[in-house]
Amino acid sequence: MTKDADEPRKVLVPARLVERIEEIFHIILGLCLLGIAIVALYFSVMRAFETSPFFPTGMIQAINDILFIVIILEILRTVVARYTDGVFQLQNFLIIGVIAAVRHILTVGASLTLASGKSQVEFDRSVVELGVSAAIVVALVFAIFLSKVSNTLPGEGSKKPRV
Repeated sequence: MTKDADEPRKVLVPARLVERIEEIFHIILGLCLLGIAIVALYFSVMRAFETSPFFPTGMIQAINDILFIVIILEILRTVVARYTDGVFQLQNFLIIGVIAAVRHILTVGASLTLASGKSQVEFDRSVVELGVSAAIVVALVFAIFLSKVSNTLPGEGSKKPRV
């Protein structure tokens, strides 16, 4: 026995309810991320004033903290864009990856500059980390480029941007 095409399908959970729940979660996640960014900013400012000596150790820590806050805000922007547009935005995550990799490069580079008593093995490991992080940055920037190019190419499902 087959069902008629005119007979409505029975759904366990209405789509409208799922959409409302998703909206509530996006709002909660956005507020949590904003709260985390505010707390991180507070502790970053406190740590910058308490770190001795401020130059160069405190400044390097402050830059690292600021980049961490930028990463949190970029994630917040992505959550808000997902909530408002309803579309997953690949470029935002790629940008977050670039910022995180650059942050790691700055941290490792600063530790190489400031640490005078590193062994040859630790130094070699740090140099390899710098190389891998640089390769990650190049790969992510290339991915951003490919993403932008693919959005501008005419074809099925893609629209040419309006100028």
